[in-house]
Amino acid sequence: MTFAESGERFTVLRLPPIRYAGDIWDEFEQKNSNVRVVETAAKNREEFIAQLKRGELQEVDFIARTFQSVKQTGLFDKELLELIVAHTQVKGIAHCGAGYDQVDANACRDLKLQLSNVPGRVNDSTADTNVFLILATLRNFQLGHENLMKGRWKTDINSAGTIYGHCIQNKVVGILGMGGIGQTVRDRLAGFGVKKIVYYNRSRLSPELEQGCEYCGTMEELAEQSDVISINIPLNKDTHHVINASLIAKMKDGVVLVNTARGPVVDEAAVKAGLRSGKIFGYGTDVFENEPDIDMDFASLPNVTSLPHMGTATVETIRSMEALVVENVDAFYRTGKVKTLVAELQGVF
Repeated sequence: MTFAESGERFTVLRLPPIRYAGDIWDEFEQKNSNVRVVETAAKNREEFIAQLKRGELQEVDFIARTFQSVKQTGLFDKELLELIVAHTQVKGIAHCGAGYDQVDANACRDLKLQLSNVPGRVNDSTADTNVFLILATLRNFQLGHENLMKGRWKTDINSAGTIYGHCIQNKVVGILGMGGIGQTVRDRLAGFGVKKIVYYNRSRLSPELEQGCEYCGTMEELAEQSDVISINIPLNKDTHHVINASLIAKMKDGVVLVNTARGPVVDEAAVKAGLRSGKIFGYGTDVFENEPDIDMDFASLPNVTSLPHMGTATVETIRSMEALVVENVDAFYRTGKVKTLVAELQGVF
């Protein structure tokens, strides 16, 4: 019997921040008299664990978490998840992000915890950011802006001394990861006159979804023929440092890399070496390996175009993401199952 059917108290631990969907949370509570949303005053993982062990969260049935809440709880790794199961009544977790590398999905499966994410809601804004970085990196726009702000246009009328870049037209673009975001990047690039789009994915798409893109059986095959590589893969144990010195060596000379996925899928030391040698023309990134503690020597290279993880940083996108979290909480409350169960748990619940 579900909480909605039984009328039993349903307690949700909501981890911050909630930026634009506070009204949606309020409506969920107001519609359901047996729902209680609580928060924690813990400032770090140690305090959160202590709170768990003291039994202060023992009545919690569900957790809604955010990417930023890792500062408050630490990663939802096996250790923390086991403590949550031992000291609460939690049966489900809703994560406010498409990527959920902060939560150990395999541990969730073993502990019989449902886990949801927010797929689809980030596709447009992340793909827009990816294409922006492709264009900006190809054209050296960030370096041009920096030279402009330094006053160099007065002394060098040729684009303030900025190294000339390249057009995107007639380039081969390789999309690494052809999920929702990768497909949206493909759609965005359709009007730019690229020579062709190739892609690598865990499995080949249907002809309807491929839309004329060419499938590469290996990442090496994609690397060998791409002028631009757009990285759109999730971070897990298999993709950590998947962009490494070995793969870079197989890439075309003067390749452009763009990463709007997760920082650790790229070995920044290997990319830095490639940028300095000229093997890599430019690196455009919205994410860093150890963000927010970034390697400034790397980030300040003249052929790095960077953003501080702004791929989903729009009012509309964040509200939509937060709304889907509430939809997952509501679905569990009414049916006993979250709405957007992550891939690793499909068929388990």
